[in-house]
Amino acid sequence: MFRGRLNHVILAAARYPHRLNELHTAQAAQKIVPLTDSLVQNLQKIVGDKNVSEAMAIREQHGKDESYHACAPPQVVAFAESVEQVSGVAKLCNEHRVPLVPFGSGTGLEGGINAIRGGICLDLMKMDKILAVHPEDFDCQVESGVTRKTLNNYLRDTGLWFPIDPGADASLCGMCSTSASGTNAVRYGTMRENVMNMEVVLADGRVIHTAGKDRRTKKTSAGYNLTNLFVGSEGTLGIITKATLRLHGIPEASVSAVCSFESIQEAVDTTVQVLQCGIPMARIEFLDEVSIDACNKYSKMNMKVAPSLFLEFSGSPKSLDDNAEIVGEIVKMNGGSDFKWATDVDERNLLWKTRHDILYACMALRPGCKPYSTDVCVPVSNLPRVVVESKKYIDEAGVVGPMVGHVGDGNFHVFFPVDQSNPDEVKTVHDVSVKMALLAQELNGTCTGEHGIGLGKRELLIREIGESGIEVMQQLKQTLDPNGILNPGKVFF
Repeated sequence: MFRGRLNHVILAAARYPHRLNELHTAQAAQKIVPLTDSLVQNLQKIVGDKNVSEAMAIREQHGKDESYHACAPPQVVAFAESVEQVSGVAKLCNEHRVPLVPFGSGTGLEGGINAIRGGICLDLMKMDKILAVHPEDFDCQVESGVTRKTLNNYLRDTGLWFPIDPGADASLCGMCSTSASGTNAVRYGTMRENVMNMEVVLADGRVIHTAGKDRRTKKTSAGYNLTNLFVGSEGTLGIITKATLRLHGIPEASVSAVCSFESIQEAVDTTVQVLQCGIPMARIEFLDEVSIDACNKYSKMNMKVAPSLFLEFSGSPKSLDDNAEIVGEIVKMNGGSDFKWATDVDERNLLWKTRHDILYACMALRPGCKPYSTDVCVPVSNLPRVVVESKKYIDEAGVVGPMVGHVGDGNFHVFFPVDQSNPDEVKTVHDVSVKMALLAQELNGTCTGEHGIGLGKRELLIREIGESGIEVMQQLKQTLDPNGILNPGKVFF
């Protein structure tokens, strides 16, 4: 009965935003039920005494990610060391109707691991084995706790790498869970295109392999695409314990560059024109003047404070020269400055470390503030309008909002440093974020290109998918998790 009433409120909220208070009241009415001593003891039997903690410091560490959302600690944290233990914990939680929140590296940006309904947080980082690498087949299999940097260090002598790069050293199965992407997506795609198979523990403890046990073919027409059902599901449909991933050859040569522009419009127009020319860019990233200023201060750089593009070319030395020359002409045509090149490995690593440290650089602009991060994605042809209009929203609101973006695939971010003790400021930033997302949706885009829905964009998902789409998603959730134990309150209310 309660589920039906809540669904009604959700769908009404999509049409009448002023009714969201009613929705949040309904959600808050779900009390956190204390865990019994016998349940905790059974949990200890499954994972071992040393792998269960009720210490507040550990609980708080597992009750928040890198987002602005307030910490919501679980009641207990358990550390799994095998898929059998994950299955046992899922069975226990399902039997007792206890919320179960999977936890990886905790680097998300939408409150995806906050235990807003208490329960058990299951930390998977001890499952950290690289199980197999098949260089001749360009694939590998990893457990849930392996991070992208660990995998690439392991692959260093094979001539292969895993290029999906969200910036943080995230766990690879966590990246599957959020469908992460990053600076290399313009060339290599996102996690959706690079996951071949997964081992998933369902809410009732059953273990499935989404493409069949040990299958690792480049393509298949066998049955439903279960792999991509779980990619991006944010821990609400199952717990990913292993992933089979596509690998790629390390380019023969690479070179990076920075160029600046007088206006955002010119920088984004350049991006669109480069892509329209079919130039195979490895990376093409946009930073506005606020972001560049933050980078200069935080990373001790000396870049011109202006809207800028970070570019990377990869391939044969001859192709690098040809592509760089064409891009240089496009940059010049749009009033851009000459390239500042980074040719050796150390220079390039420094440049991209500067880009990846942008979140912390933005926070340093206002010490003591938390990041209110948002991202949207649109078809590339609509990118100039949505970036320029979003900049106007930020300026009109009078807030600090550094803009960065994987503009090569139409995705960009704003990292607002927010004083959480100031409710008016939080509301202002939230309103700007919503306006950006609504504009992206109006322009055939999405309210999130890679951060996920989590806690922060549930209302926007309703508007984006529509009532029928939401109903189908809820039916899938009901089928796979009938007791609603897996990461409750995320994606849906």
